[in-house]
Amino acid sequence: MGSTVIVLLIVFCYLAIVMVMGIRAGLNKDKSVEEFVTAGRSLTTFTMYFLMGGAIFSAFAFLGGPGWAYSKGAASFYILGYCAMGLIPWLLWGPKAYRMGRRYNYVTQAELVADRFQSKGLSAIMAIISILAFIQYIALQLKGMAYVLNVTTDGLIPFWLGALVAYGVVLVYVFTSGVRGVAWTNVLQGLMMLVMAWILGIWLPIKFHGGVSDMFTKIAASNPEHLIIGAKMSWPAFSSALIVSILGFTMWPHLFMKSFTVKSERTLKRTVALYPTFAIFMVPVLFIGFSGIGIVANGTLESADQILPYMLTQLNLPAIVLGLVAAATLAAAMSSSDTITHGAASVYTFDFHKKIINPNMDDRKSLIVTRVAIVVFCSIAYYIAVFGAKSLVSLLLGAYGAIVQFLPIMIAVFFWPRATKQGAILGLLTGVGINFYIVITGVSFYDIHAGVWGLLGNVIVLILASLLTKPQDKEHVNKFIEESQIPVD
Repeated sequence: MGSTVIVLLIVFCYLAIVMVMGIRAGLNKDKSVEEFVTAGRSLTTFTMYFLMGGAIFSAFAFLGGPGWAYSKGAASFYILGYCAMGLIPWLLWGPKAYRMGRRYNYVTQAELVADRFQSKGLSAIMAIISILAFIQYIALQLKGMAYVLNVTTDGLIPFWLGALVAYGVVLVYVFTSGVRGVAWTNVLQGLMMLVMAWILGIWLPIKFHGGVSDMFTKIAASNPEHLIIGAKMSWPAFSSALIVSILGFTMWPHLFMKSFTVKSERTLKRTVALYPTFAIFMVPVLFIGFSGIGIVANGTLESADQILPYMLTQLNLPAIVLGLVAAATLAAAMSSSDTITHGAASVYTFDFHKKIINPNMDDRKSLIVTRVAIVVFCSIAYYIAVFGAKSLVSLLLGAYGAIVQFLPIMIAVFFWPRATKQGAILGLLTGVGINFYIVITGVSFYDIHAGVWGLLGNVIVLILASLLTKPQDKEHVNKFIEESQIPVD
């Protein structure tokens, strides 16, 4: 019981620091909805680096990442690939989106797209797809946080309470400070993740195998299939998952929106250039999973995601170490759940509520709706995390494949004047429909990711429908083609 108390003290001290830091970030700031959603378009390279990094490295980093390495071996290297290259496509539309956001005050991805195609319906469709994916993503983070608190306290913190504590902390500082609170807490949480990942990633291989080199030598001798990508995951599955992840990386609305929060175009480009260094963080995370191969027997775990907590609880570690590991895992999950929660609420307000329900809503009411949406989406995610809602699991599995369907539309916004509203809507619905059909039915076409087949259908329908429908006003379309090329700094 004494060690459990120490773990709890460390965890709750960490949560208190995060909450205070998040609230403080929004003090004495403008109370407008633009400040709440974009931080006054003032975020620097330093905060953007950790904001983008923290947004990606979720509970998956300390639970799913090691789990993949333990169960799939070298196939887990796809994670390093998409983390390193995921922001590269942002160089194509990031600066363009930033310029248009500065000129026309866009704050969300769908606002830009809806204006280009002059379609409120398209905005609403994008909002619905995004929110459905967001809620499941938040639920996963809550589950990860609850599981870690439950395990590291020997069951003293029940699952429902662990999820509730995490839910409460994130809710408070996102509700009060918006994206500015998210950004500054992600700096703290990013640093926490980096330090603990390297400590665990180096220490566990030394503890169980004598070192990283010796670990891989043992794996090569006893489980060589873990070092061959095609053995645990086929090459079509590996390469298509990598492609979908890279192309879909910045299509997630909460990441794309960061084009509108940066202080300058130079800041955005620096973030893209520096971001691959954050992917180095995933190297020791994978070492954690590899260190369990040959140590934890097959069938011991209910899920491969349990590999890190299982090994730590079997080592009789000092309570301080367990507390720090629990805090680092919470940091990973919270740094994603906060920005996703903020993104989901912003998307609902600007892309659905203001387009469909109340187009004349003023700034004050917009801020109220956004904050109410934060509470609602967090509550739904909490319910899913604690009570299940298994019928939505198939939706989660296809989330990335659905979000990547925004890619053809985004390319058309800036690079294809002939694209029409009808083409954009029909292409998007086709791509999402194909993706979910494959995911739900479990049909496998050459072991290629469902999102790739969705993209293929999306592009074909977008092109054909656009060519068969009336072109949009040339002057309106050229505004997005030409003005997006002109710097505003």
